[in-house]
Amino acid sequence: MRYSVSGSDIILYEDDLVLDDVLDTGQTFRWDKIGENRYFGHCLDKALEISGSDGEFILKNTTEEDFLNVWVPYFDLETDYSALRKLYSEDETLKAACEFSRGIRLLRQDSWEALVCFVFSSNNNIARIKGITARLAEHYGRFPTADELSKETPESLGYLRAGFRAGYVIDAAKKVASKEVDLESVAKLPYEQAKAELMKIKGVGPKVADCVLLSGMYMTEAFPVDVWIKRVMEEYYKGGFPEKFRETQGIAQLYLFNYIRKYKGEEK
Repeated sequence: MRYSVSGSDIILYEDDLVLDDVLDTGQTFRWDKIGENRYFGHCLDKALEISGSDGEFILKNTTEEDFLNVWVPYFDLETDYSALRKLYSEDETLKAACEFSRGIRLLRQDSWEALVCFVFSSNNNIARIKGITARLAEHYGRFPTADELSKETPESLGYLRAGFRAGYVIDAAKKVASKEVDLESVAKLPYEQAKAELMKIKGVGPKVADCVLLSGMYMTEAFPVDVWIKRVMEEYYKGGFPEKFRETQGIAQLYLFNYIRKYKGEEK
C-alpha cells in the first residue's frame, strides 16, 4: 500500500482495488454510487467520498489519521490480495471468478453496524436494504447505538418500512446492549462458538451469522451461503469447498458470489 497527502485529500495507490467490485456487491449497504468510479458512504459515522480507478484513488476531505485508523483497516489495505488471487487460481472456478472481479476486497466493517445491516438483509434485496439503512441513519442523524435501538418498538420503527425485520433488529439491540451477546467477546471466540452466540439473536440464522463474522469480525473462515453460493456449490463443488482454502474461504466466497451473480446469472 502506498499513499500521499494532497491538501485535505489522500491519494491512494492500490492495484488490487476496483470500487464497483467492493462497494456495489452486497458486502455493505451504506455506499451510493454518485458518478463513474465515484462513491459516497459511511463507516459508522465517518463519511467518505472515494473515486478513482486503475490503481489510483482519491479519498476526499479526510485526515491522514482517519485514513490510517479507519479507512486502511476498512478497505483491508494491509492484506496482499494479489497473493490470495494467486492461491485461489489453483482452482479453475476460483481462477475465473478472480479474473472477473480482480478488484474485490473484504470490507472490515464495525461489528454492530454489520449486525444491523445483515439482519435487515434477511429475505431482502440490496436496494431495499440500502433504503432501510439510510432511513435509519437519517432518522438518528448518525448510525444509532445498540442502547438507542433497544428502546424502540416495531411501531416506532415503522418509518423504516422494514417489515418483520424491525422486530429482529430490536432483539439484536437488546441482546447487544445488555451484553447477553457481547460483540467484543464474540469476536475473540473460535469460529463455531462465535457463530452460535450470534444465532441467539432472533432472525440471525447461519447465513446472517456468517456475514457478520466475516464482515464485522474478520473471521475469514466464515462462508456465507445464500442462493447464489448454493448454486456455486451445486455446480462446481459437489464434494465440498477445497480444504486448502479454508482459512480464507470467506474472501474466496466474495469472488464467487460476484462472479455467479453478475456473470453467470442475472443480478437480482
